[in-house]
Amino acid sequence: MISSHTEPLTFSTIAPNAGLKAALSMKRSDLIAEITNSQLKGRGGAGFPTGVKWNLAAAAQADRKFVVCNADEGEPGTFKDRVILTEHADLVFEGMTIGGYAIGAKEGIVYLRAEYTYLRKHLEQVLADRRAKGLLGKNVCGHDGFDFDIHIHMGAGAYICGEETALIESLEGHRGEPRNRPPFPVDTGFLGRPTIVNNVETFAWVTAILVKGSQWFKSHGTARSTGFKIFSVSGDCDKPGIYEFPMGITVSTLLEAVGGLGAKAVQIGGASGHCVPAAEFERTIAYEDVATGGSIMVFGPDRDMLRVAHNFLEFFVEESCGQCTPCRDGNPKILECIEMLDHGVCSSKYLQEICELGETMQVSSKCGLGQSSPNAFLSIVKHFRNELMGRGL
Repeated sequence: MISSHTEPLTFSTIAPNAGLKAALSMKRSDLIAEITNSQLKGRGGAGFPTGVKWNLAAAAQADRKFVVCNADEGEPGTFKDRVILTEHADLVFEGMTIGGYAIGAKEGIVYLRAEYTYLRKHLEQVLADRRAKGLLGKNVCGHDGFDFDIHIHMGAGAYICGEETALIESLEGHRGEPRNRPPFPVDTGFLGRPTIVNNVETFAWVTAILVKGSQWFKSHGTARSTGFKIFSVSGDCDKPGIYEFPMGITVSTLLEAVGGLGAKAVQIGGASGHCVPAAEFERTIAYEDVATGGSIMVFGPDRDMLRVAHNFLEFFVEESCGQCTPCRDGNPKILECIEMLDHGVCSSKYLQEICELGETMQVSSKCGLGQSSPNAFLSIVKHFRNELMGRGL
């Protein structure tokens, strides 16, 4: 179940198919304007404005267009999309259908994480029910000329396929590797056609916005980070689970709600995010401060932060696609440095050189994996250097 700071829960208050019916009563341009006005940003972590993405795809000229739902939830510490798909799959499929109408697409694809194979039967049944009710297929909801259907494509079991262009490569049957950009998917995506790729949660919020209105969405959160966000909370806290909070909540307020007071640090944004120490718990979780796709890991006072960094870097060494040098070679060097720290044989000078390597990776790696994989290490070194120094530096 999703927990919330208030009742009732937003997704539970959305009348079935009310968002789709509202969308079909609007001109496509007005629909996109409503999403744009809400200032909804992608809930997968990148934070790109949804309305801008949809407008670009709608303006592109092509014989086919695609709507892709990124359900390849592979970020360590993130499990919100799994719950949304289990409890609110209709909202997600409805949001995809709204997106299809907005950009002029007839085909939708759910790229489902390989580890979520057990969800496929449930999702296929929801899709079958929607087809039987005329909510998918030919003339959706009796709207002449709007044909749209959705199928599920199983992921390749690779973290890199959460990146939208690597996901598209995988959809096309290729090895999951990021593409050079430009061109962007909104112009040249799946099969070379205009494609919008949005996160599971993003599509669910689209449906909610069409029901409750963009002004309602903007009335929550901050000026630059509007609306609500679903968080996956895990680690050293009394009440781990899925939570809904408005954007802009402070780390300390979130910790109080989940029973995590007394933590020494919180990893925000999963393994690729940033480690926030107790001294900075008044910072806000928002795009203008500490952004996240939803993962919140709480670290108690006895947690070994070097072990945390080691765990994350082992993951990135394993998951790097190996396409670009900064990521392919940089992550193993950082992991090597962590192991040297653990054995007390890393000098301060070498640690500084590795930190500079991490900063170079952030600006020179081809995709978000290599650009963000040094984040946790760099922030742990910044905030917990004395703990690392105690190992023999």
